[in-house]
Amino acid sequence: MTEQTIARIRKFTEDRDWDQFHAPVHLAKSIVIEAAELLECFQWDDDKYDVEHVKEELADVMVYCQNLADKLGVEPDEIINKKMDQNEAKYPVEKAKGNSAKYNEL
Repeated sequence: MTEQTIARIRKFTEDRDWDQFHAPVHLAKSIVIEAAELLECFQWDDDKYDVEHVKEELADVMVYCQNLADKLGVEPDEIINKKMDQNEAKYPVEKAKGNSAKYNEL
């Protein structure tokens, strides 16, 4: 996300005085709820879905993720890159390419 987008999310929350409702547990619950709404877009047909609706639900998940990152005082780029380092170590290309097995089954 760009700094401009992050600032817009923060301003939206601040303007409405919603930070008081953003305990980490509430944000984590909201992420799961929105992720379920995203999954619902594919509930009855894996191939036919409304792309605009998918984008709206994906955006909701991402906004709540940014809110949780703010609440926890973490930088999304930092934690994502740290996790990618771990993933790259667990799933080396030479073992994982074209294979969906879990890292301990490669």
